[in-house]
Amino acid sequence: MNRTDLLLIIIFNLFLIDLAPGMCPVNPDFPGVYASQSDTIPDNQSFFNGRVWRNYYSMVEEDQFLFSKKFLPGEVIMRGRTYSDVMILYDIFKDEILTPYKPVGILQLNKEMVDSFSIIFRDESYRFIKMHDSTNSELNGYLNVLYRGKTTLYIKYSKKIEKLEAKGENNKFYQLTRIYLSKDSLFYPLTGKNDLIKIYDEDKKAVRDFIKKNQLRISKNDPESFIPVLRFTDSFNR
Repeated sequence: MNRTDLLLIIIFNLFLIDLAPGMCPVNPDFPGVYASQSDTIPDNQSFFNGRVWRNYYSMVEEDQFLFSKKFLPGEVIMRGRTYSDVMILYDIFKDEILTPYKPVGILQLNKEMVDSFSIIFRDESYRFIKMHDSTNSELNGYLNVLYRGKTTLYIKYSKKIEKLEAKGENNKFYQLTRIYLSKDSLFYPLTGKNDLIKIYDEDKKAVRDFIKKNQLRISKNDPESFIPVLRFTDSFNR
């Protein structure tokens, strides 16, 4: 082997080393993520449809994920096919689902193929559907279905970045939680009991009496507090 060939081999190896951080199975934002788990459903390659995820916000305080920065157990339905026992993260800043995939590290699933998904956090299951073609752009994307009857209660989770650089601090993620009621093909934002009463204007006395009689405390900080009232209004024969 002459010196020219040896030099070419060294340059090629250095090039591979430079590629390694983005292509190896260990992502620096999730150290040890593969130490305790193998690929998500490794025998079903049709699930792994998407692109390599990269964290462009590692310098922002907090994180862009819902509930936890750890991968959570869940289920994904893609084009009518169910993939169970998968590990996923929900990035609510970009409204994307991530899953571990050894050849690339972390994969961002193809959103066009996802119908719905669920994740389990602290023994609670949260189901999300994909909404599209809504006239309200805030409703497009993944919505948590909290209640479904004659009406449906949705939660839209998102995160934004608070700009703090001017104050000499790092920028910081903060979370927004919006609640929507779907009734007669229309969507209504909910922030408290007065919003419900306005929606059920014809039955506002019955709704007020129900809330008072049952001593219900309805708050946007507790989305489930709306459910007893919706069960009651869904019982109306209309």
